[in-house]
Amino acid sequence: MEREVNEIAVGLDIGTTKIVAMVGRYNEYGKMEVLGVGKSKSLGVHRGVVNNITQTIQSIQQAVHEAESASGMKINDVTVGIAGQHIRSLQHSDYITRPNADAVIDEDDIDKLCNQVHKLVMLPGEEILHVLPQEYKVDGQAEIKEPVGMYGGRLEANFHVVVGQVTSIRNIGRCVKSSGLELSEVTLEPLASANAVLSQEEKEAGVALIDIGGGTTDLAIFKDGIIRHTAVIPFGGNVITEDIKEGCSIIEKQAELLKIKFGSAWPGENKDNEIVSIPGLRGREPKEITLKNLSKIIHARVVEIIEQVFLEIKNYGHESPKKKLIAGIVLTGGGSQLKHLKQLVEYITGMDTRIGYPNEHLAGNSDSETTSPMYATAVGLVMDSLVHIKKQKKTTQKHAVASTPSEEPAKTDVEDSILNEEQENPRVDLKPRKNILEKWTEKFKEFLDNAE
Repeated sequence: MEREVNEIAVGLDIGTTKIVAMVGRYNEYGKMEVLGVGKSKSLGVHRGVVNNITQTIQSIQQAVHEAESASGMKINDVTVGIAGQHIRSLQHSDYITRPNADAVIDEDDIDKLCNQVHKLVMLPGEEILHVLPQEYKVDGQAEIKEPVGMYGGRLEANFHVVVGQVTSIRNIGRCVKSSGLELSEVTLEPLASANAVLSQEEKEAGVALIDIGGGTTDLAIFKDGIIRHTAVIPFGGNVITEDIKEGCSIIEKQAELLKIKFGSAWPGENKDNEIVSIPGLRGREPKEITLKNLSKIIHARVVEIIEQVFLEIKNYGHESPKKKLIAGIVLTGGGSQLKHLKQLVEYITGMDTRIGYPNEHLAGNSDSETTSPMYATAVGLVMDSLVHIKKQKKTTQKHAVASTPSEEPAKTDVEDSILNEEQENPRVDLKPRKNILEKWTEKFKEFLDNAE
């Protein structure tokens, strides 16, 4: 099956710990095939926000170069994920009045409505990232999920609007452009991760996705197949490493290794006599650390992170029957690989929990590395980009069909000049429009005449 080159998409996940460039496309079964992955250590990003442009550019170039070598393709444009504590979301409702209620509602009407919301006035220094329609109303009829193809004069919708800081978004754009790439679109990271690891059934039943990254923990809540709430909490796996470093007086590299190899979120799991010996610096005595102490340090910080996320879930109102999250919680991101985290989350929240792997939409022959929760955001960004390309293709085809000369009868020069003249001087309707009172008076006269 021949594939066009433009159906290949690239996702760039600029994280706090790592930067991942992933090249992918859809195979003939509608699953995503990963053609190449590049990964580099992220040096200029802190808690999801760029704080060193030069270092970030170098890290992006390294990841992109690796992805190009692995896939054998030249990368030109990318879809980038954005996170950070500056992200906030709000609910908004808006409507448009359609000029012709006898024509069915189409995609253009929905685009017009979404673009209207994009023009909302935000706080100074803020910019709208996403306008996500939830339910629609057509002429007052509520709870419509798909209004396309319906008749109606007034199209109304509730929106989930995601807002971010202009400077943070521009800094990411600057890094991407300075790396010699084009920025095709910016996507909120929790939304990208959700696309990669959640099934449609879970989104319908109600689910909270918690993506524990290095610098941030992202939350996305779905119910009835619709995004209901998003939040970014400025803590992640890095603060756990920081705590181990401080608590055990060791260097960061050792703290990270300890966390990955021996770390557990549940202190009761370790016996008192389990000890790890860590080599001292420059000939100093080795340090002995008990695993029980290690997991106590980890436990304290993880509980804090989960409680903050749980507070956001409570703010959404998950306890009311209509908003109940039947599918519970899905954990993803590098931090979700911490031992016994699933049990701790279930214990704190009382909700069913599973670890989310991005293999839901990946082709069966995918490398085991790409199906790791660490790559959930990157996989989601590639999927978003592929959907975006498909949409653009449809629009260009539509415009091409609309502007084909065969569709429209050829205009004579006279017609053309008349049209131009009309545009310059719009024709004035000489008959004044009758108001309701006049029409009613006429009808009343007719009625009297008939009665006689």
